Amino acid sequence: MKIHKWAIAILFWGFLFRVMSAIYLNVGFDESYYYLYTQNLNWSYFDHPPLVALTTGVGVWLTGAVTPFTIRIGGVLLYTGTLIFAYLASKRLFGTRTATLTLAILTTIPIFQIAFGILTLPDNALMFFWAACLWVAADEFFPSDQAQTKSQTKPYRPTYRIAIIGLLVGLAFLGKYHGVLLGGGLVLFCLLSRHHRSALFSGWTLFAIALFAIAISPVIIWNSQHEWASFRFQSNRAIPSQGYNFERLLVTILLALGYLFPTFGIPLWWTSFRTFGELLSGRANTNHEETNDKDKKHLFRDLLREKQLLILSVSMPIFFSFTFMGGFIQILPSWHMPGFFGATFLLGERAAQVQLKRPIFIRNWLWGSGVVILPLLLIGLLHVHFGIAQKGGDQAIAGGFWEAKDDPSTQMIDTEQLRQAFVNTPMLKAELQKADFVFSNNFFVAGQVGMAIEPLGKKVTCFDEDLRGFAYWSKAENFVGKTALYITSELFLKDERFPQPLDKYKGYFQTLEKIADIPIKRSGQAVQIFFVYRASPMLKPYPRPYG
Repeated sequence: MKIHKWAIAILFWGFLFRVMSAIYLNVGFDESYYYLYTQNLNWSYFDHPPLVALTTGVGVWLTGAVTPFTIRIGGVLLYTGTLIFAYLASKRLFGTRTATLTLAILTTIPIFQIAFGILTLPDNALMFFWAACLWVAADEFFPSDQAQTKSQTKPYRPTYRIAIIGLLVGLAFLGKYHGVLLGGGLVLFCLLSRHHRSALFSGWTLFAIALFAIAISPVIIWNSQHEWASFRFQSNRAIPSQGYNFERLLVTILLALGYLFPTFGIPLWWTSFRTFGELLSGRANTNHEETNDKDKKHLFRDLLREKQLLILSVSMPIFFSFTFMGGFIQILPSWHMPGFFGATFLLGERAAQVQLKRPIFIRNWLWGSGVVILPLLLIGLLHVHFGIAQKGGDQAIAGGFWEAKDDPSTQMIDTEQLRQAFVNTPMLKAELQKADFVFSNNFFVAGQVGMAIEPLGKKVTCFDEDLRGFAYWSKAENFVGKTALYITSELFLKDERFPQPLDKYKGYFQTLEKIADIPIKRSGQAVQIFFVYRASPMLKPYPRPYG
């Protein structure tokens, strides 16, 4: 497990950047909602498997504080582990040069840094076990180049690592349902590789299936107790709501290129399809390990071809299929990123070949991309936290150029400001203490409110048609006869179904009156406003579509 000194430097630099970003980046919608998972621990959840509760909660439980950084500590640490496993897997498959280049690319691509390594998301655990699984799979199917060149004609014999692979696929599934796609990709590789097809019929595969089943049992147990709600919810999201639209497909492709950054996104597509074409045609470019010996040359070529097939099998079907789905449904940016993450191994391997002949080109490509990406990320971070581009803001550079009302970054709020409003305002503090519970009209806002008032110990719930996990964290009748505070934000106050915002709860509370506005300020300007209402008492349960 020796790691090259340049790889250590890259890991250290990436870790420092993610720590600083996790400290200063305001909290996003999903993150605050996942914080509430930690307050309602269970076998699984309505919209995700359970590991996101643990990765979000570990920092909170260790420190006792609820801040943007503490809810992200788990994700920051896990992505460092993800990169280590990715480096080791790439080194096993393609050598140290390729592994170091792959690590540099994975550390530089913006979406990987943000979605996998800074924000607290289900992807943190998913990608950690994904990378660990690729490392074990690389060790299982390609023990060492020397051993392979000596015994290429001997039949492959499955080992205990097959069982470990099954366990890791199950743990990836516990992070996010995408884990099952990793398992499907590995099965596809064994089907396509005649040398490794025997793995599918090995006794170790039975152990792998058993360990996979044990690993995912929390999700199965929870769903069996709740009418398979998670599986129905996730499958319904993949059902087309309209005909295929090629314009939407183009937008999906362009957005992915933006998230990956074009200097990486375009080569990732090109390398994947070129490798796919070479495998179909029976060709494969050999790397720096190439030899003049004809027999060995063929062995290296065949070996490289099978290694590329492994990566392609767990990568291309994912990013290609989700990109195609973008033509008929709206896909989230993270849905197809595990596929691009795997394809980065192929890009690193290709870059290592080019580096032998054109080292300056590869150096300029990597450093040039990093020199552009890093300032952009820093500018984005500074703007989200300080509003440096906010028009008219106190800390705006050159007076700013972006009106706060048109700035989507204002959706990431400073929950500490909301907390201090309840701590430092006697009236709000007294009202919160008198209330039996707090509710909001949106599950995202409920998460933000939950983070803000956590030290004050009030239960937070949501009354809406889209309840997500709230439908299973309490019973509707539990709140009848109790007093509450209703807190919502300017962004989510209006509801198209009701002419007046408060009509949504008409008949459910005896009285509902506004008691305060809480401005959330950035750069001296109010960028979000939270409205606080006294609701007393609740007359009947708010209807729930599920739960």
